[in-house]
Amino acid sequence: MAFKLDEGLRPYATDAQWAKLKAVEEHGSERKAAEILGIHKKAFSVTKATVLKKAAIHGYAPDFDMVHPVPDGYRVRGVSTLYDMQTGAAKVQWVKTREDSERQEAIIREMAEAMAETLPRVKPTAGPKQASADLMACYPVGDHHFGQLSWDKETGADYDLDIAERLLTVCSQHLIETAPSCKQATIALLGDLVHYDGFESVTPTNRNQLDSDTRFPKMVRVAIRSVRRMIESALRRHQTVRVIIEIGNHDLATSICLMECLANVYENEPRVTVDTSPMHFHYFDFGKCLVGMHHGHGVKMQALPLIMATDRPAEWGRTKYRYWWTGHIHHSKTQAATSAQDFSGCTVESFRVLCPPDAWAAQKGYRPIRDQKAIILHREFGEVARHTVSPAMFGAAA
Repeated sequence: MAFKLDEGLRPYATDAQWAKLKAVEEHGSERKAAEILGIHKKAFSVTKATVLKKAAIHGYAPDFDMVHPVPDGYRVRGVSTLYDMQTGAAKVQWVKTREDSERQEAIIREMAEAMAETLPRVKPTAGPKQASADLMACYPVGDHHFGQLSWDKETGADYDLDIAERLLTVCSQHLIETAPSCKQATIALLGDLVHYDGFESVTPTNRNQLDSDTRFPKMVRVAIRSVRRMIESALRRHQTVRVIIEIGNHDLATSICLMECLANVYENEPRVTVDTSPMHFHYFDFGKCLVGMHHGHGVKMQALPLIMATDRPAEWGRTKYRYWWTGHIHHSKTQAATSAQDFSGCTVESFRVLCPPDAWAAQKGYRPIRDQKAIILHREFGEVARHTVSPAMFGAAA
């Protein structure tokens, strides 16, 4: 019996997979198609099974009465069908779905790339003529929560989009201007740059309600503008600037959009490198220094050194000074709480933030210390200096 290809399977097959299936239909059998294409006939059965499985995951399997595909970004979690006892025909069907995280991430990445294509590219500029090649200035930014709304009567300090932009600008500018003349610089955004991840002001995973300055498009615009301003300031001070953006638990999607947007904007500026890896762990090495970055959610601090040794065994072996930089843990209940811990072969530090607590955190008794730091690394001696700036230095309540 001749093989008849179901056209409804086309959305679930790659071009190469579809070409193989069409060849079987055209030539009447897998054996003939294999002879003509010069491949093993088993390749067709494997391809067919792969396509059928992908289609079923997305709700399309006519042989099993599944004919209602789920929207892009979702996959089928289960199907319950009520059949007529007399005719055997399906009477009612319940299709249970869940979010397809991998596909949703791909959709977000496609959207970000398309959006960034229309943005004006930054033209190459000349950096400082003299700078130390033995030093690197690093500017970690703890959870800044653009879009958070705090009222001083509840939280001890006001916070909104305008305050968030001003604080990051003046504090970063101060740190960059007071840093020594280093040839290289790294800007590390440690996650939760924005407070919420869409038009609903809720956390992406648990959907907890958030106090927010509820204008998502403006929040994104302010965040991008602020980061670009920080990059431009660093370019005037340093010859090369590396930008690393961690994915936080508040901005799972927006962080990906931001990294793709910045990569496109600076694609013609050889002095700027934007890491677009969607992984939740990032690394860079500088001489005898190895630095790992992670937002800090979902992994215990004591587990990070072993993760670094596993992910970067070669760099671990040849470096002497190893650091983890994280955010996330910025609601200390005690003013004297330490933000760094020494483990065997590695120091793990959670960086403080510039934003005040929101109402929920304040009512729970959290009193974070608010500051931002610049870390100076020496390629032979590890961290040799750090500068600290606080909101109080610029007239904001600390």
